[in-house]
Amino acid sequence: MSPDYAWMRKVADGLSEYAEHLEGSWTVEIGAGGPVMAMMSPVNRHERIAGRIRDQINQQIGLTHPGWIAETGPEVEDPQVGRMRRPDVLVCEESALDSDRDSLAPDEVLACAEVVSKPNPSNDYVEKMADYPAMNISLYLIVDPRDGTITVHDEPCHGTYRHSEPYIFGDVVPFGAWNIDTSAFRRYGKIGDA
Repeated sequence: MSPDYAWMRKVADGLSEYAEHLEGSWTVEIGAGGPVMAMMSPVNRHERIAGRIRDQINQQIGLTHPGWIAETGPEVEDPQVGRMRRPDVLVCEESALDSDRDSLAPDEVLACAEVVSKPNPSNDYVEKMADYPAMNISLYLIVDPRDGTITVHDEPCHGTYRHSEPYIFGDVVPFGAWNIDTSAFRRYGKIGDA
């Protein structure tokens, strides 16, 4: 761990402790610019889409990747590139979740998925779009309920993804070895949508 990253991690840990005393739900991540503290404003649709992605992968993963699981909540951290992120959904080795460590290593994570939030879309489209390939995360799914679009990114190479494939809500989206049925995904602000 570089001295700069050790300092950033110490700052992030301090911010996390501070956030525990604040009203609302906060997250602390480490991006290219250092530690970032952001208020999480979980919208029901955001959380439901993340849950559907997790559940659909878990229904298929036993056949494709025994010993792996899709989860919401764990952090992935790479001190070598100076990044720590908390994806909306990640696919990791199930045994890694039994450790006492605070985060997962990138080699324990096969895929990350993000559901774009209304107030901060650049976090998923710019920052995490640079951070996940820098950490060599093989697959990155961006689901955007603002406009009903989905993009699958793969083939990380030198800090970027070499391949991207666009989809729209309603498609069955190939995501690595799994298929994500998006017919139940709903856009933000659509009155009457369940």
